Amino acid sequence: MLRPTPGALNSHLLEERPANLPVHLYVSGGRHRSCFSAVLFEPDGLRLISLHNPAELLPLQALGYPIWLRVMGLGDPGAVEAMLDIVQVPRMLLPPLLEVPQRSRVDGLGEAVIVVLHRLSFARDPLHLLSSQVGLLLLPNLLVTFEEAPAGESFPELTAWLESRVGAVEHRDLDDILHFLVDELLDALFPMLEQIANRLDDLEEAALRDPKPKLLARAFVHRSNLRTIRNQVWPLRHQIRVLLRQRQQLLGADALVGFQEMADLVELLFENCELLRHQCDAITQAYAASVGNRMNQVMKTLTILTSIFAPLTFIAGIYGMNFTNMPELRWHLGYFYCLLLMSIVGVIQTYWLWRRGWFADWTAPR
Repeated sequence: MLRPTPGALNSHLLEERPANLPVHLYVSGGRHRSCFSAVLFEPDGLRLISLHNPAELLPLQALGYPIWLRVMGLGDPGAVEAMLDIVQVPRMLLPPLLEVPQRSRVDGLGEAVIVVLHRLSFARDPLHLLSSQVGLLLLPNLLVTFEEAPAGESFPELTAWLESRVGAVEHRDLDDILHFLVDELLDALFPMLEQIANRLDDLEEAALRDPKPKLLARAFVHRSNLRTIRNQVWPLRHQIRVLLRQRQQLLGADALVGFQEMADLVELLFENCELLRHQCDAITQAYAASVGNRMNQVMKTLTILTSIFAPLTFIAGIYGMNFTNMPELRWHLGYFYCLLLMSIVGVIQTYWLWRRGWFADWTAPR
């Protein structure tokens, strides 16, 4: 029996997609054609079946074995709804799963659990983030996955692992598979965060060695990507803990432990995003410090030149007045004496500044 709380089944559409469309989704106009397959968990092992029309699902349901129905592509909502009608999925559960892009969510509704996440990845250029929605619906004896932009087979690693666990009934419970699916989507974020961390380290070092405005632009893009990842993780922090407090009958003891670990995983992802966002701020500060240091070096160089040539300008100004009663103007070697005096003053000034360390390059890496 479904027991949705008020507003639990409302469609919470985002104002804009969290990131760019994947290439295969972009080429098809944003709607991937719908394909269907089913994983039937029989006593002697699982059986993977491709479905071409809803009628093929009827004999599978009649067997009474747990079914994992996989919907790949949301381009044909009518075909999706017809397939779900065969397995008696209530229509009231479909809006959060079929409408994109949705806010990330984990909702327990009595005899149903709904999970909506976004599969995030990088394009060829790591500065560009891609996203596609993945919806999961757990019902008694039925698990349905909705993938907006499947790339090949649906969840190939988990499928291969299930095929290798022949006879291990305890590992084929649908609630455990739900946990494994969510865990797979969240685990994919850690390599992305590691790649961002490596690039931020390179940007921070470059900001200290050779600060350029494009470094700030790259740091801003990485910060934006981190904000996107954090926004996808943020709603799960509270919702998973609410799900654990509800003691859902569909979730066994192992699945509850898995969701508890998932809550810790979400906290770790959120903390890593925050740490990397602070590193983006550190890059901005390092850039500002390096640019300021270089500006100080320029001002120091101009100060050295001014300090050396100020007394020479003073001497040249004195003897450039051309008064009649200046005795030095009639000296036969006065010009050479004046040049010698100016040279001596310049050498003394330069030596004095050198002794005080003014000629050291303050911007050189130590």
